[in-house]
Amino acid sequence: MRFFLDLLLLLPLLLIFTLESLLKLFIPKKRKSVTGEIVLITGAGHGLGRLTAFEFAKLKCKLVLWDINKHGLEETADECKRLGSKAHAFVVDCSDREDIYSSAKKVKAEVGDVSILVNNAGVVYTSDLFATQDPQIEKTFEVNILAHFWTTKAFLPAMMKNNHGHIVTVASAAGHAGIPFLLAYCSSKFAAVGFHKALTEELAALKRTGVKTTCLCPNFINTGFIKNPSTSLGPLLEPEEVVNRLINGILTEQKMIFIPSSINFLTVLESLYKNRNFKLAKYNEGLSSGSSCRVPVMLKHFILLTLPCFLRNHPHSSARHFSARKPGTNICCTYKSTTGT
Repeated sequence: MRFFLDLLLLLPLLLIFTLESLLKLFIPKKRKSVTGEIVLITGAGHGLGRLTAFEFAKLKCKLVLWDINKHGLEETADECKRLGSKAHAFVVDCSDREDIYSSAKKVKAEVGDVSILVNNAGVVYTSDLFATQDPQIEKTFEVNILAHFWTTKAFLPAMMKNNHGHIVTVASAAGHAGIPFLLAYCSSKFAAVGFHKALTEELAALKRTGVKTTCLCPNFINTGFIKNPSTSLGPLLEPEEVVNRLINGILTEQKMIFIPSSINFLTVLESLYKNRNFKLAKYNEGLSSGSSCRVPVMLKHFILLTLPCFLRNHPHSSARHFSARKPGTNICCTYKSTTGT
């Protein structure tokens, strides 16, 4: 009996998300032009930040690239110039508020007012709470969320004055689901999602509708820093497919981008079953044994295996997975969006 009640609740949601995705597939939103825009990307020396810079270079934007890694930063800038874009590289420590503010002043003086800000830099340490050192927790929040406040405070005023601009928050699927042994990281990404949502509402309240916001929430991204991946919430994504979705999301002014798209459905599902102890992070290899979720196991697998087929741009090609269930040596992805998240 419980199975049929759950099915009655879930099938309408499945239908809604499927129809929504099909509608977007057949009636795509017009992409805006960003030619000549000044785009600042943090964590541009590697991974997602670097690839995002390349795509904006192809769109003939003027690029401002920030990273703590000078060598990687210069490589990114050189390639952007080869692609025909003007690129300005600044070595910036995104964990240092004063460095962010002083670098922002240099950017305004030497390049101009930033009109698209991509807060991409991130760090991640994998260990349990007690093995995570206090400075590591502080660094995680300094880079993954506090830097978003400082960069936005520095560059948003000009956007608001012109009622034109775009703030992009690179968050994570981990900003919607708790993951063991990533306590600091998940907390910082929950904060990043909240930052995006609150900023979006604040801009609307201030009637600055010309300043757009986008939040990217992908599963973990394969940038070479996550070792020995295993099964978890979903596929370990390739950075190229994430960047394609991100750029399209910015150009079509999407507020939230979930990769894979099924994460959006699962977050709604978790909310629906919050009183039944449904856990989004229970979608792993232990699903069939000892799960506290009241949704039948067969139905869970049905959702996981069939829903992505109906949703747009689901990355089936990524067969690798990541899990932080077993703590080991800390992995610090310093000031580079190695997870995208």
